[in-house]
Amino acid sequence: MDDFIQIAASHGQSFAGYIALPTYDSAPGLVLLHDIFGIDEHTKAIARRYAEEGYVVVVPDLYWRLSPRVSFSRHGDGVAQARDYDRRLDLEHAIDDINSTVEALREHPAQRDKVGVLGFGLGGKLAVLAAAHTDVDCAVGYCGAALEGYLHEARRLRCPLVLHLAGRVASASETLVRGKIRAAFEYRPGVTIYEYECGESFTVPGPGFDRSSASLSYSRSLSLLKKTMGPIYAIERVWKRHTYHKYVTRDADAIMETMVADPYFNDVPTMTGAVGHESLKRFYVEQFMYSIPPDARHVPVSFTIGTDRIVDEFVMCCTHTCEMHWMLPGIEPTGKYFEVAMVAVICFRGDRIDNLHIYWDQATVLAQIGKLDTEGLPVVGIQSARKVLDIARPSDSLMPGVSEGDDKRG
Repeated sequence: MDDFIQIAASHGQSFAGYIALPTYDSAPGLVLLHDIFGIDEHTKAIARRYAEEGYVVVVPDLYWRLSPRVSFSRHGDGVAQARDYDRRLDLEHAIDDINSTVEALREHPAQRDKVGVLGFGLGGKLAVLAAAHTDVDCAVGYCGAALEGYLHEARRLRCPLVLHLAGRVASASETLVRGKIRAAFEYRPGVTIYEYECGESFTVPGPGFDRSSASLSYSRSLSLLKKTMGPIYAIERVWKRHTYHKYVTRDADAIMETMVADPYFNDVPTMTGAVGHESLKRFYVEQFMYSIPPDARHVPVSFTIGTDRIVDEFVMCCTHTCEMHWMLPGIEPTGKYFEVAMVAVICFRGDRIDNLHIYWDQATVLAQIGKLDTEGLPVVGIQSARKVLDIARPSDSLMPGVSEGDDKRG
């Protein structure tokens, strides 16, 4: 069921705003500004996603003076209708409505402290204007060429700003516009600009969607929001609890409690894993937790904690005494000992694990268990993992004609 609130406007009027609440009270606020299509299901999903990150999110109906709570299809006739509303929108009134939304957020019982603003397309342009004309604490704008008419606002910015610009443009004039935007904003204090090699609709599911760029821009947006407003979760503690139940208690229910409702897991070299709560729980029980050799051990190499992810680098050492469905599917136990360098990238949504990607060099594993003849191939065995643990070991052993040793480190 959709949740809307009424927001007081000037002259005794009011307008609607879609609200998405986080799990915890006393959360920072986020004004999410819709694009030309209004508050549609796509925008509501974004609001719910940021609520999972720990924000009280309100999406003001910027079109209420034209037609309250209207939204348009992103296909067919809806595109022309949306563009018409975009042309008819009074930007001064829109800024007033954003300011009213900020005030309503500050008065909401679940909100505390700071309020940021984030927008896409039309909303991205308005997020920039809000950074210049309201008292928001930070702003994120997914912007296009429409920002060209507001370059002078760069001098009025009052808070940190992140701009996401699509890098794939169709003409020389569009390239020139991107240059003008960069020149106006890039060197202003507190402004960071990112460009992406994709079209302006790269965050919207459909023909122009670019998953990698959308994910990267999301993390960058979240970085500014969390740095400026919080919340900061103890994600290392969550990861430790996850691994404890995965390797020690082998409690699938406890593992899944550390994850979001729709997680996924991907062992990149073998493409083993699963998508979705029940499928992933079944994968852990049937293919993973009981497919770890009893002598297996992890040797830590590095551990990096970011805004919304952890990168855990380690060397796995074990003897292939049981079927390892996730790493060596279809291969019977060989009894061979092997070591392999691995990297786990653990992405979080709020204080829960959203997904995991695990990387390793499968060729070195197959070579060590006798399933790959390395003669004539640029493949090494156990030396690969041991070089990660000891940089004094020689480099370039596979490169013909390279006979000189490494420099000595001071």
